Amino acid sequence: MKLLLTSNGLSNQIIAEALFDLVGKKPENTSLVFISTASNMQTGDKNWFIDDLVNIQKQNFKTIKITDIINVPENIWRPQLEEADVLFFEGGSSSYLMECMSKLDFKDTLVNLLQNKVYVGVSAGSMVTGPDLDLTLSQKIYGKRARQNRITCLGLVDFYILPHLNSPHFAERVEDNIKEVMKDVSRKTYVLDDQSALKVVDGVVEIIGGGKYLEFN
Repeated sequence: MKLLLTSNGLSNQIIAEALFDLVGKKPENTSLVFISTASNMQTGDKNWFIDDLVNIQKQNFKTIKITDIINVPENIWRPQLEEADVLFFEGGSSSYLMECMSKLDFKDTLVNLLQNKVYVGVSAGSMVTGPDLDLTLSQKIYGKRARQNRITCLGLVDFYILPHLNSPHFAERVEDNIKEVMKDVSRKTYVLDDQSALKVVDGVVEIIGGGKYLEFN
């Protein structure tokens, strides 16, 4: 299984080149489907959403399709996922994205698709690949209230990913605060800034991008 787990999408050329290395094709021969579902619940300015699409467009993909696994009929989104080389799961609300995936029993579908495709996650799209969402941890770091403590996730990797380290847009995600919060977490965790990513091939993790990251446990 091949995954590219990012904080901020194809934010630099190192991360983009890692994607095409995983796919094994040149950009002009590579098709991508952009799954926007996690962004549905995000209010306010969405320049970040546009930026992610622009960074994709810059890579000169053969085709770029956009879909939503919860608000688009399955007979529309499923063929789009089946035909693509890259399944690109956009950021937004990780808990909402996982709730949508659970309603669809999406894990089995995804595992089958990933036999010959590459999963790319941005922020929430990366977080849901872990064993669960520790919502008490998210509340401490991101300042978000949680209706429950934990949500079971896809389990494609056995570690947590926390995005947007030291981002000026997220005051709680400064390094000192994260180090303090992580004292109570025993699971392996990668904290990535917006220029960092994890390239994962059959469980083997490589940190790429050249940005700042923290690794715990």
